[in-house]
Amino acid sequence: MHYICPVCKTENTIDAEFEIIEYICKSCSNLIDISKNVSTKVVKKPIENVVLEVGQKGIIDNTEYTVTGIIIRKYGSTIFWREYYLKDKKGEDAFLSESDCHWVLLHMIDKMDVKRKSWNSIILEYGSLKLRRYETTECHIHAAAGFFDDSLDFGLSTYKEYVNGTKMISEEKSKDGIQYFFGTHISKYKVKKAFNIANLPNYTGIGIVQPFYVNVKQAINILAVSALLICLIQLYVVGTRTNALVFEQEINFADVANKEIVSKSFELSGGSAPLNVEVSSNVDNSWANVGLGLVNEKTNEIVFASKDIEEYHGYEDGESWSEGSQRESFNFCGVAPGKYHFVISAERQEPLKTSKPSRYISPDGNLSISREENGNISVTNQSTFETTSFGDAKMIKNDSVTALGQLVRKTFGKSDIDSLLNTNAQAETISATPENKSVKIKAKWLPVSFRNFVFVLLFLIALFLGIYFGKKAFERSKWFNSSNSPYTYS
Repeated sequence: MHYICPVCKTENTIDAEFEIIEYICKSCSNLIDISKNVSTKVVKKPIENVVLEVGQKGIIDNTEYTVTGIIIRKYGSTIFWREYYLKDKKGEDAFLSESDCHWVLLHMIDKMDVKRKSWNSIILEYGSLKLRRYETTECHIHAAAGFFDDSLDFGLSTYKEYVNGTKMISEEKSKDGIQYFFGTHISKYKVKKAFNIANLPNYTGIGIVQPFYVNVKQAINILAVSALLICLIQLYVVGTRTNALVFEQEINFADVANKEIVSKSFELSGGSAPLNVEVSSNVDNSWANVGLGLVNEKTNEIVFASKDIEEYHGYEDGESWSEGSQRESFNFCGVAPGKYHFVISAERQEPLKTSKPSRYISPDGNLSISREENGNISVTNQSTFETTSFGDAKMIKNDSVTALGQLVRKTFGKSDIDSLLNTNAQAETISATPENKSVKIKAKWLPVSFRNFVFVLLFLIALFLGIYFGKKAFERSKWFNSSNSPYTYS
């Protein structure tokens, strides 16, 4: 359809089939009465953040719409919102309302379907839906453009908005009566795609029917199903697993001196779990060390571990003390099922060797000489039991002053004292510390750890609580500017 403006002679066209009562010339902005083909007034052009054009087409929910009119309404001196009049191919009406880039798609509904207990009630019912009044706003048309199937009312209109979640009912009261519109939130990205808009302004604040950032019901369902599956899997794994001794071997320290040995293979089956290793050795006032490399025979991945075994004891100030143990254990965490072997190295504290003390008694029984462990030589007068320690045999020979030194000279004469001691010394050596010859290694595959299971459940619970209380905080913020908020604010 096309119309020639009687004022400026500009052709105004619209690709839509419906009965037009008025249109606003796109050139001179005169409001033209079709029946009389005369201008009734000049209307301000809509320019404040208008993103659609008259005649522009878009597809919303599989229905193609044409933008037939644009109205900017003004509340107070600084608040504006935009209404885009839409027509589908059947001539049915729809409306896109936008404020601060929050969009609502509205359709007119029969006022007889709207119920309330009283005219002043803030609760309104529409079908099974109960909506709460958000705000009452008085406004007027600030600017307009396009084609209209009814006469525009430039007087003061009163809007009452009732909200429930992402749905709303808008009640418009003007001199022509009361009309009701049912609206739902529509994403700005959906509008952008529907009308092929290059850019849209960013959101400002929270829209009165803006949904929470996630679908709470779907999120809770997903979390519940996830938690149930995790519990069932954990129950199955725990029910089919027991502590299993998978490896046991005694290693002689002599067999791993300055080298490593490869153990026999062992199989782990089931879910990932800790592998507990226990090492023991007969350490006594000494130490031993075991190094283990756990080798996955399929992937050749190696995990290394090392453990010291220490045990010490003694007496001090009349009391006994001890520390350490002959048995230690540690875990390889999160070992996956598969075939494994150990690469083993071990070392120990070598036992201290020392000679037994040597002793010689003179033929007449008057003197005894002995070499102690530290190498000193003790000379004892068997009659008086007087003992003197000398650093070596030469010092004994040089002592000609003391009575004991003179007795030694008299008794042994020119005999070599070292020779006398060496002749009577026992050949073998003794160990200063007991000798441990081996280390025992045992490996048990433990049941699946509950730690990761608990961590996952705690994460799901924390996520649920975050969503739940986040939704509560979001709704409180949404209703903050309402004079009928169901929430209290400090």
